[in-house]
Amino acid sequence: MPPVLPETYLAAHGVLLLFVVGGLAFVTLGLLVARTLSVRRPNPEKNATYECGEETEGPAWVPLNARFYVVALVFVLFDVELIFLLPWATAYARPDLLAASGGAWGWFALAEMGVFVGLLTLALAWAWRGGHLDWIRPRPVVPTVPNALPPAAYAALAARTHAQLAKPVALPGR
Repeated sequence: MPPVLPETYLAAHGVLLLFVVGGLAFVTLGLLVARTLSVRRPNPEKNATYECGEETEGPAWVPLNARFYVVALVFVLFDVELIFLLPWATAYARPDLLAASGGAWGWFALAEMGVFVGLLTLALAWAWRGGHLDWIRPRPVVPTVPNALPPAAYAALAARTHAQLAKPVALPGR
């Protein structure tokens, strides 16, 4: 015969089930009402890609620098570290455990977190030393245009332009 669970146990889960069903019903009802009442008149302007008010140039699917992913993963790693620090601080600072162990519990907890933070620090040093956190700096490429004009013609044009800009400008009325 299976064990009989107390009614309060099932009642507590029944309340949880009601909240889950109510939340799902609320979201579903909201989506259905929005879909029913929305006006759908597609046209080329509405279907165009929107880039913050700027006209798009070229394809939207361009290769993304892999360093974004590396930095995001390192951020998640250290974010998880911070997530583990708070429960650790609250769980291991219980006065009853510290008193029962004569203070050894606190030293054990401190050593345990020291090992954890030390491993993460080693991981950061490894990633930093390996260059995984350095951005790939693009090398500037100066465009070259095939041209039949000799460089001396450009120098003469630059000299004439500079001479015209260096002339004083007479303002009317002075």
